[in-house]
Amino acid sequence: MWDVVIIGAGPIGLACGIEAKRRDLNALLIEKGALVNSFLGYPTNMEFFSTPDLMEIGGHPFPTRGYKPTREEAIEYYRRVAAAERLRIRLYERVLRVDGEDENFTVVTEKGTYRTRKVVVATGFFDIPNRLNVPGEDLPKVIHFYKEPFPFIGQKVAVIGGRNSAAKAALDCYRHGAEVTLIHRGPALSDKVKYWIRPDIENRIREGSIRAFFNSRVLEIRPDSLLIETPEGQLVLENDWVLAMTGYRPDLEFLERLGVRLGDDPARTPCYDPETFETNRPGLYLAGTVCGGLNTSRWFIENGRLHAPRIMEHIATGRVAEAPALDGQHWKTAE
Repeated sequence: MWDVVIIGAGPIGLACGIEAKRRDLNALLIEKGALVNSFLGYPTNMEFFSTPDLMEIGGHPFPTRGYKPTREEAIEYYRRVAAAERLRIRLYERVLRVDGEDENFTVVTEKGTYRTRKVVVATGFFDIPNRLNVPGEDLPKVIHFYKEPFPFIGQKVAVIGGRNSAAKAALDCYRHGAEVTLIHRGPALSDKVKYWIRPDIENRIREGSIRAFFNSRVLEIRPDSLLIETPEGQLVLENDWVLAMTGYRPDLEFLERLGVRLGDDPARTPCYDPETFETNRPGLYLAGTVCGGLNTSRWFIENGRLHAPRIMEHIATGRVAEAPALDGQHWKTAE
């Protein structure tokens, strides 16, 4: 029997595995995809907003060539950490359900079963895109995970959204020969757009290099066009590709199948103890972004990695770890 099974092998799951090992807990990580699977869906050569020291886990230094790490550097860093720590990880194995009760769980996967005393869910949020829910969204031309600009050279590309991912995709495609139109339901770009990106995208819009429609939304996606609603009325745009940069959400249905109660608030925040991260199902814990429900900007690598010592201290000793509260990029307690 394992002391703890950790569902998810992203940065937070790895941090939990390291903290478990350092408390002499017998831990197994189970991941439905590749190691740090969500990073595979990030744009090629993407640069993280965080500095490397804020992404480190287990006390392992994160060397980078520049001030901020790239996607490729992060994947290699976490691979090397997992190898150095000799974490036991099963990849490409989806968890279906968790049976039993505290101190005697059975984790059931597509490939087998694992008995364990405790379970930690660190599944992140990058798997399920927020859909537009309009006719034609399932056409092959609609892409929710943007990788690189090269397929869109010489193409008419509509970028849906007004935050960082939309702004960066629009700039990237424009600079690689695409005809770019930005469509956003808000009156302006989000105030979340980073300060070094905002002047660039605003200037490209102002000069007409990137066409932009604000207070607008897509009504229908057609094979060779889009129907959008603007403040001046409906408009048909010629279109080859749609990059729906509308964000992502955690698999809340999976949490419910595990018996985790979700709140009635707009974010559907999961129920867990803010000190220990144990959920309403005794012996089952949450770690990382999944703790925020639909509010995916509340927890991230910088502060989510710090859930790990609290969780593992509680599992190992039954005590609440001493730590200051986290707020934003700092310690706070979940409400």
